[in-house]
Amino acid sequence: MAESQATGQFSFPKAEEGVLDFWREIDAFRTSVELSKGKKHFTFYDGPPFATGLPHYGHLLAGTIKDIITRYAHNTGHYVERRFGWDCHGLPVEYEIDKSLGIRFKQDVLDMGIDKYNAACRSIVMRYASEWEKTVERLGRWIDFKNDYKTLNISFMESVWWVFKQLFDKGQVYRGVKVMPYTTGCKTPLSNFEASQSYKDVTDPAVVVGFKVIDQENTYLLAWTTTPWTLPSNLALCVNPKIQYIKIFDEESSKHFILSENRLASIYKDPKKSKFKIISKHLGSELAGIKYTPLFDYFKAEYESRAYRVLVDMYVTDEDGTGIVHQAPGFGEDDYRVCLDNGIIDEISGVPCPVDEDGRYTPEVSDFVGVYVKDADKDIMKRLKLSGNLIKQGTLVHSYPICWRSDIPLIYKAIPSWFVKVRDIQQKLLDANAKTHWVPNNVKEKRFANWLGNARDWNISRSRFWGTPIPLWTNEDFTELVCVGSVAELEQLSGISPITDLHRESIDGIQIPSPSGNGMLKRIEEVFDCWFESGSMPFSQNHYPFENKDLFEEKYPADFISEGIDQTRGWFYSLLVLSVHLRGVAPWKNLICSGLVLAGDGKKMSKRLKNYPDPTEVLDKHGADALRLYLINSPVVRGEFLRFKEEGVREIVSRIFLPWFNASRFFLNQVELLKQEQGIDFATISHHVSKDNVMDKWIMASTQSLIQFVRTEMDEYRLYTVVPGLLRIVDHLTNWYVRFNRKRLKGDEGLDNTLASLSTLFAVLFDMCRILAPFTPFITEHIYLSLRPFINQATFDSMGVKDSRSLHFIPFPEVQEEYNDPSIVRAVSRMQSVIELGRFVREKNTLSLKTPLNELVVIHKDPEYLEDIKLLSKYITDELNIRKLTLTSDDESYGIVYRAEADFKKLGIRLRADMPRVKKALPNVPNSEIKAALESGELNVDGIILKSEEINIVRAFDSLRISSDFSEAKYDSNSDKDVLVLLDTNLSHDLIQEGLAREVINRVQRLRKKAGLVALDPVSYYFKIVSDESDQILSVLQSKKEFLNKALKQDIAHWDEKIVECFIEEVQEVNESKFLLGFTRSN
Repeated sequence: MAESQATGQFSFPKAEEGVLDFWREIDAFRTSVELSKGKKHFTFYDGPPFATGLPHYGHLLAGTIKDIITRYAHNTGHYVERRFGWDCHGLPVEYEIDKSLGIRFKQDVLDMGIDKYNAACRSIVMRYASEWEKTVERLGRWIDFKNDYKTLNISFMESVWWVFKQLFDKGQVYRGVKVMPYTTGCKTPLSNFEASQSYKDVTDPAVVVGFKVIDQENTYLLAWTTTPWTLPSNLALCVNPKIQYIKIFDEESSKHFILSENRLASIYKDPKKSKFKIISKHLGSELAGIKYTPLFDYFKAEYESRAYRVLVDMYVTDEDGTGIVHQAPGFGEDDYRVCLDNGIIDEISGVPCPVDEDGRYTPEVSDFVGVYVKDADKDIMKRLKLSGNLIKQGTLVHSYPICWRSDIPLIYKAIPSWFVKVRDIQQKLLDANAKTHWVPNNVKEKRFANWLGNARDWNISRSRFWGTPIPLWTNEDFTELVCVGSVAELEQLSGISPITDLHRESIDGIQIPSPSGNGMLKRIEEVFDCWFESGSMPFSQNHYPFENKDLFEEKYPADFISEGIDQTRGWFYSLLVLSVHLRGVAPWKNLICSGLVLAGDGKKMSKRLKNYPDPTEVLDKHGADALRLYLINSPVVRGEFLRFKEEGVREIVSRIFLPWFNASRFFLNQVELLKQEQGIDFATISHHVSKDNVMDKWIMASTQSLIQFVRTEMDEYRLYTVVPGLLRIVDHLTNWYVRFNRKRLKGDEGLDNTLASLSTLFAVLFDMCRILAPFTPFITEHIYLSLRPFINQATFDSMGVKDSRSLHFIPFPEVQEEYNDPSIVRAVSRMQSVIELGRFVREKNTLSLKTPLNELVVIHKDPEYLEDIKLLSKYITDELNIRKLTLTSDDESYGIVYRAEADFKKLGIRLRADMPRVKKALPNVPNSEIKAALESGELNVDGIILKSEEINIVRAFDSLRISSDFSEAKYDSNSDKDVLVLLDTNLSHDLIQEGLAREVINRVQRLRKKAGLVALDPVSYYFKIVSDESDQILSVLQSKKEFLNKALKQDIAHWDEKIVECFIEEVQEVNESKFLLGFTRSN
């Protein structure tokens, strides 16, 4: 037993460690896979994480979801290959090396040598692999680390080449200059979905700049910008052709300004109080072609003849700024498009882009050469102020994309890059996605579909070093291109063999002859975006098509994948694009998209702020099963946020696991007691579930209902509906079945009853283990191993079990229709309602359950309801500790009144002017009419008919209306929308005495537990009065002796210290009376 040395309580984390040892001993995961060979394949793709960082709660959540689904698939008769994957290339790795080696510029890498740089990257890619493996194992996730895949392996990289060649050969790859998100921190362009991953609030300059019109005296076109550093590259201004613009005379500066009529607030704090005159008004289309003087002369000579004029385009708005946008085509996507469409730039000549890969100005901008662009903002504004072009200066706090690795704000920059066409297959992507099943569906239909609907061509090239090189060989002007799709092809084309590595240091020097005979072709410098690699993983993990071709074809697409909601613009997207291009279908059938795990304060989890508990400590303190169930039973599996609170994990242990474990321990204690007292070995007898006992039938029916429910919901991947059902069966078993059948289980109601109830409890415990196995693999295994000695081989044979050593080798239970009984489930549900209503009345009146009460009255109009309660009356009287149960439909005799409450929000829309009339009349509607409305569904209120959905009819107890036949009782009431109960709260002397006797029994049981005694330990009980106020206890011990003897199965004898020596003793206090209670060992 995994007992805590400090408290003596069961330790779930220690038990889990014991289960882990057991799994290692029998090689449980591999054994389970071997046992399932030959069964139908269930294909699962695991998204590869980086091993350069430690696993966090997001990883644990994703791992839990994946483990639950794949365990369930295995347990329902599938062969499930589960290979772990590692993302080894890309910015996360390079960024760590750049930081550690102090590398700032591309030249630093070249000086060091690509071979040495990549060797450094290779050395850290698996830095935390052992920690990952340890944490994943500790979480209880079964996945294959020995047969993992790594994106740096030559087999994986070769398949990536093959994927790319398929696209290239189909004409889906092109080289283009596009304005792309660019990270100066990592010195590479990013794809649009990478750029959208991380945003932060940043403070930028917000300036209004005047561009002097050439042919109009002292007149300026006003443009607003938050990127002054782009102004040296300005080539045009753009207005919306349909927006109204005005020309004003500003009295303070004596200048004329042109801007949107709606945007005077961009230059005046309060336009109504400012001094200016409107000179003229013009539509944007009338401003087209106006020429202005450039702010800077850096590109004037080259572009003056066709630039520095007003253009028109519908993308311009006047929601902010001035309604005029300055155009720097090298640094804005719309700027590039508009200038291209208007002939200011062309695709052949390129575009002014005077910023190098480090974000510093090039010599073209001579005044600021070598200055980082954001650092130049202030100097540029000073220059504009001196020239009179700075009209207004301020700052703006706004959400802006940040490099997801270096945490530096991105810039947008025109970069020659390699693209995969996406817009051409946009509808195919939407159609393929529509045929897949997502949980939750709204992420599929809205977030992901919207992203697909706005998808742009994918920049798949990165100007970096550590990655899979793009397999394109070309001449200097890119007029000849050869795409290589395999190692063998490169060896054949180059004449170099063998090629054993595909990283840059191994292949950059390899040249191949020009097909046209014009010299040698060299490989382009770029490597693949790491998302292209991970998106290729369905093919590349299998080294397709070079190996495993038939197996891949059989298993594609995946039955299931799962990651966080951030992957809608990451892995899910890249998987889909490549699969639709190559196969015409989505690469998954079912997808669970989880939300994000936040710190308890709702903020992002931060190592620096330490605003969340360490995952390892939570696992060590509460166990993996508790963490798993807490994560799954939360909004996060519906794609929503979870504010992580350790208290929630702790509650899973106290509310779910402890009662469940105690139920199993209670079973084991009782079968041991049965063996010792009756000589009956439960392991060798037939286990027959009773078909007569109501509670036996109910718990069996509830279990079958749960099995069917879980099967249905798991087939739809709705984890968030499954877990509440699992929690409900734990509650049913521990708080209802065991509690209500304790006497039967303990042998107080005859041997047949004992065997039937133990057989039922055993059957339910075994089914629960199998149902919950995918969710809580540790506690289910622990309980199963304790139950296994009582399961005969015939049972295992009937389930097709070849190896019964582990629960996880045993199939998920089938529904046993013979135990389905809806009428019993209905009756017990009604009983539970009555008991819970009665408990509430007791609590409200501070009446302990140990104190018996005279009567409970159950009032309901439906005879079937009352018959159900009558069937279970014994359980109600025992649980609520009442001596009489009265069932009646006669609510009038018991003073029950009816009151109608209106939903005035709904009524207000319909009644309008009649509302005051209804409000006034409703309290005076007769009781009989309200009661009749329950049947008719309508209530007449001062001539106005209210429908049942517009009113809420409640019943209440009025003690002044009760019949004189029941006037001696002191009733208090409680009701739900279905049934009403009255509890007589009067306390007689006899009731009080019995209540105190029950308290004495409770004190004996507590002391037994404190002494560490079990049911079979023979002890004798003694008492001694220790205070003058204890006469009441002495009276109880004497008057309720027979009651006490029956409960404790022996007397409590008077204690004489001269004769009796107790091994444990303790002063007890009951109702302010004190007595000493002691135990001795019996022979």
